[in-house]
Amino acid sequence: MRFVIDVREACRARRTGKGQWVLGFVSELLKRENELLLLTDRALPSAWKSSRAICWYSSGGALWHLRAWWMLKKLTGDCIYIAPTSFIVPALLPRRVQSVPVVHDLIAFRSEPHSARARILERIFLPLALRKARHICALSENTARDLRARFPAIKQHVTPIFAGPMRKQPPRPSWEGSAVLCIGTLSPRKNQLNLLRAYRTLPDDLRSRHPLVLAGARGWQDAQILRELDTICGAQWAGHVDDDTYEALLQECAILALPSLYEGFGLQVLDALQRGIPVLLSDRGSLREVAGEAAVYVDPMDVFAISAGITQLLSDAELRKRLHMLGPEQAKRFSWQRTVDLFLEALHHR
Repeated sequence: MRFVIDVREACRARRTGKGQWVLGFVSELLKRENELLLLTDRALPSAWKSSRAICWYSSGGALWHLRAWWMLKKLTGDCIYIAPTSFIVPALLPRRVQSVPVVHDLIAFRSEPHSARARILERIFLPLALRKARHICALSENTARDLRARFPAIKQHVTPIFAGPMRKQPPRPSWEGSAVLCIGTLSPRKNQLNLLRAYRTLPDDLRSRHPLVLAGARGWQDAQILRELDTICGAQWAGHVDDDTYEALLQECAILALPSLYEGFGLQVLDALQRGIPVLLSDRGSLREVAGEAAVYVDPMDVFAISAGITQLLSDAELRKRLHMLGPEQAKRFSWQRTVDLFLEALHHR
């Protein structure tokens, strides 16, 4: 069987969570026996350049989708197109070209704030892509449930395939870490504004010992987040971070805080759990599914609940020790090998 996959997000210098997912998924898929054709608009990651996969390159922008669509229409044989980040091409393909959309979340169909452009594109093209799909994959049980509820006609064709950590065997952080770390694109969805407001209410002694570090590129509707950050002593924004800086931040933090309004998975949460870092999470979306009992959960809309959760984690050494032990065991449930196995099994047993 030949797989054709859109890998553009994995090839970006500044990868988001979707790009990290594509990188991990394809890196594992390259170890398998299937023939791969990688569609991109820039150079492949260095780790892939020695692989046996074939690369198809076209310049980016709207025309990339049209060129990819035209190329796929002409392919013959047993071929499946995997769409892990954009649903434009599978929505336009004829049904004879088999496709598998990978749905990270349904934020575009929810009430939480989201990028207007992304919302419009997904609302137009995702329903079309789902109707034509050979099979549909989701990153979590929560996203699979959301899909079945919104599109009941496809419920028998949805399989959760999850994700894996950035590193298979990462170093364990030191107990000397001090920062409250939040990793995610600056946007209303990630809820950094309420996190900042919660941090402002912490006792002075905690703030003096535990800086709040936001790491992530600018996103949308983020001006208020940056304005708030400038007014809070002890809070800082690191901007987009590369893989080495990401690892360094995880090594140096005391806790990871992600009181997101909605998550399809939460790769940074899995990385923190794997390293034994205590985590504070929203009680929404897929986060409880990922972290299980190895986290403290709060209402993301309640600033004082977030503040109380941070205070509890920073002040309770026994709680931190318990989560430090539980996190790596919980993280063992997820791996890229398992994700690719579930993906291949779903296609085989459809």
